[in-house]
Amino acid sequence: MNGKNRRSFIGIVIAVAIVAFSLSPQFRGVYQLPPHLRIIEGETAVLTVGFPLTMTIDHEQTLKMESRSDYYTLSRPVALEPLNLGKAVIEFKLLGFIPLRTVEVDVLPTLRLVPGGQSIGVVLHSQGVIVVGHSPVKTDNGQFINPAKDAGIAVGDIIISINGIPVQSDSQVAEIIHMSGKEGRPVDIIFKRGDSQNKVSITPVMCAETKRYRIGLFVRDSAAGVGTLTFYDPRSHTYGALGHIITDSDTNQPIDCNQGKIVLATVSGIQQGKRGQPGEKIGVFIDEDKILGNIHKNSQFGIFGEITSDLPDRYSKPLPVASMSQVQLGPAQMLTVVTGQTIECFDIEIQKINLQESPEGKGLVIKVTDPRLLELTGGIVQGMSGSPILQNGKIVGAVTHVFVHDPAKGYGCFIDWMLIESGIIAPKQTQTLRNLFTYTSKIYAKAA
Repeated sequence: MNGKNRRSFIGIVIAVAIVAFSLSPQFRGVYQLPPHLRIIEGETAVLTVGFPLTMTIDHEQTLKMESRSDYYTLSRPVALEPLNLGKAVIEFKLLGFIPLRTVEVDVLPTLRLVPGGQSIGVVLHSQGVIVVGHSPVKTDNGQFINPAKDAGIAVGDIIISINGIPVQSDSQVAEIIHMSGKEGRPVDIIFKRGDSQNKVSITPVMCAETKRYRIGLFVRDSAAGVGTLTFYDPRSHTYGALGHIITDSDTNQPIDCNQGKIVLATVSGIQQGKRGQPGEKIGVFIDEDKILGNIHKNSQFGIFGEITSDLPDRYSKPLPVASMSQVQLGPAQMLTVVTGQTIECFDIEIQKINLQESPEGKGLVIKVTDPRLLELTGGIVQGMSGSPILQNGKIVGAVTHVFVHDPAKGYGCFIDWMLIESGIIAPKQTQTLRNLFTYTSKIYAKAA
């Protein structure tokens, strides 16, 4: 074999070796490491790899190496002040220079929150009014016309102002349109569609049926329903609830929250869930004038605001919060109300965990295992959204959705995302210091 063939042969062997290594369980194990890991002080997270690598750590004050026989422990020194909490970047390298994987580790301060479970009534007012339908106007000659639709206003649009006047209610919209029609002038409407604002001018038409000037729209100014409180922070008075965004029932569009309130509710009955037909809590507002809290945000992980009056019927004292890396497959509990206002604890099982790099609602798959809850509700029903999920004495998430084909099962979101949305977890700060070392088979990362 001449030199040229030898070099070709060696190149082929190296290429085959790289491909084989890339397909090996050890290599796949590296790439299955979560790209983003959150650790709350006192927690321990395990990163397992089947062969020696070199690891680089940025932010030595957050994580400190302690050598053991077959692994290294990364811990935050107790003497450091909370100011040093922040982000560490762990980089895994083969042979010391071939980068394989980077894991960001956020070390967060210990959090203790009051778990919820209370049924709450939610009244949410949008910014402006939501267009929920078109209604053709019958003229004096018997024709049906729709000026608003012809001008380009669609279902789901949000009317912000008319003739320069901010609108907040359906009655206000109707009155402005009628008065403009009586004065013989058009209405200048500013409406929002997605992230853009548009302006149209529409001439109102006298309706032969109502004897009022109209432009042919159905609008709604608020939404109301019953859900479940997830947590309450006794220090900041911040709460989180529902675990998912509130959308308009007709348009299925998210409601752009302008103002809102939560009040206490009671469960007067249960419509059991069946395969293909989700069940529902039948909830009643106790006193809509007695406000429990306000609503500042309506996001993909629920509603958030401040509790403004005493929180009754607490199930327990504040409990620690566990980050998503600490959630385990197996038994857990759910707090919710199935009759009256009594918060009860029911057994569930966490069947699947989807560790997530970016915020997404379906991080957990859960199954109701409690015989009594299955008998009462058939499993997860509407109105349970936001019910806190507990595991090992810690708050780990919230119930969000039910499986339509199997009401005993549903989705849950990690508490991490709700805490970020609420503002309880502060924005991440990065500091950089570097430390190199090699490890063998396991890394235990602990924030002490």
